[in-house]
Amino acid sequence: MTPIALTALLPSKPTFSIDFKMEADIISTVEFNHTGELLATGDKGGRVVIFQREQESKNQLHRRGEYNVYSTFQSHEPEFDYLKSLEIEEKINKIRWLPQQNAAYFLLSTNDKTVKLWKVSERDKRPEGYNLKDEDGRLRDPATITTLRVPVLRPMDLMVEATPRRVFANAHTYHINSISVNSDYETYMSADDLRINLWNFEITNQSFNIVDIKPANMEELTEVITAAEFHPLHCNTFVYSSSKGTIRLCDMRASALCDRHTKFFEEPEDPSNRSFFSEIISSISDVKFSHSGRYIMTRDYLTVKVWDLNMENRPIETYQVHDYLRSKLCSLYENDCIFDKFECVWNGSDSVIMTGSYNNFFRMFDRNTKRDVTLEASRENSKPRAILKPRKVCVGGKRRKDEISVDSLDFSKKILHTAWHPSENIIAVAATNNLYIFQDKVN
Repeated sequence: MTPIALTALLPSKPTFSIDFKMEADIISTVEFNHTGELLATGDKGGRVVIFQREQESKNQLHRRGEYNVYSTFQSHEPEFDYLKSLEIEEKINKIRWLPQQNAAYFLLSTNDKTVKLWKVSERDKRPEGYNLKDEDGRLRDPATITTLRVPVLRPMDLMVEATPRRVFANAHTYHINSISVNSDYETYMSADDLRINLWNFEITNQSFNIVDIKPANMEELTEVITAAEFHPLHCNTFVYSSSKGTIRLCDMRASALCDRHTKFFEEPEDPSNRSFFSEIISSISDVKFSHSGRYIMTRDYLTVKVWDLNMENRPIETYQVHDYLRSKLCSLYENDCIFDKFECVWNGSDSVIMTGSYNNFFRMFDRNTKRDVTLEASRENSKPRAILKPRKVCVGGKRRKDEISVDSLDFSKKILHTAWHPSENIIAVAATNNLYIFQDKVN
């Protein structure tokens, strides 16, 4: 795929691109399921919205199926920790799908403290003809029952139900930043600032602590865990990243508590680039294994890096996301933007990388051709079926007609969360409180 020709793929109903003004509607996570037929988003209000891909119609075979709302449910509610006098936000930090085993779908969602396992299932038939109840559900008088009835299933309008099957709570002192389903599909892990816990899907009242970096004296704390993920193929291996810009690969076969890593990935700092902001911008905000399991991708404030699992001393690829912001770090520090946590994703074949930026820009890097492109997710530019035009940011000197000056970028419009369809060139981009879906150009 050339990451250049992308067209907006909006559903027939104007569900996407509604410009909500409420804080609760800000999208906080986006995730395709394993087939790409479903797309889940979580928001600051604790809601999960699932979109389903429509089947291709026979009279429009050239058009791909569009995504429309399939189910909406409240996953988390605001809570209050009375012991610590702290409010626990309902905001959904992460959503992770489980592979589909039967007609129902299962997904994990988490806020700062509690992980929930949800079952999403369809119902298009209802039983009628109970012996002890009438059709309205009221209990019948046993004295009036003279014959035995066999209940039958009658068709009804399709109903999608979301039910919480498991609640995994009370295991994290600090805020959960990551959840990752293991390739054995029996366990998953949840990570907060200082600890990583391993859970069994069937056991909700206890978890196993596999990483603990909390020092005996908190004044000696020098780094925190920022993201963690299981290897896609080996159920014993996982990585976690830190605020110091390092990545640790751990093997659960080596010891029960993985405080001692198997591999340690760190790029030596260039002393000539050292500044007051070096430590902040080197903090890793996201870490992702490639689908093949051979590479790790990390995102820090200014760059995306690709690491080979067999080479720990430096990344094999470094991509500048928005290097033009290097001169703006002082004002970005003042408005707190320097602490934004951008995510990064691979395409299905690990050949293209995508990550977000400011001004509703998102960046794509083709690892084979080394081409890159900046695209914009905005309502003005994203009419259905319109081809996205590459955008350019001008740093200094004379600005061309189609360029935007670095001084006129809108830092309140940021793309932190993106997702890529597991097998096709379809991407989902969350621009604050709007969701955009783009696909590669259909001839």
